[in-house]
Amino acid sequence: MKKLIPFAMLTSVFAAPVWAATQTVILSVPGMTCAACPITVKKVLSKVDGIEEVKVSLAQREAVVTFDDSKTRAEALISATGNAGYPSEIRR
Repeated sequence: MKKLIPFAMLTSVFAAPVWAATQTVILSVPGMTCAACPITVKKVLSKVDGIEEVKVSLAQREAVVTFDDSKTRAEALISATGNAGYPSEIRR
């Protein structure tokens, strides 16, 4: 029995990433108008728990965000940009 406990703990550590799924969304951020805007949008999105990568384009007025869906949701990303003064929505 004592040998099973460490095995079970080790198994759960390696199995945990299977439960989480990486998601990527494209946010339309039409309010970005200057070179400083993408910096601000990237900064606020990067602070959201579970964010893995953020790419922001001023020319396309969008942010491509990759995140762990067990830690955050797309609604939290929209809220983060909106709270920073850059309302956004998921691009379909």
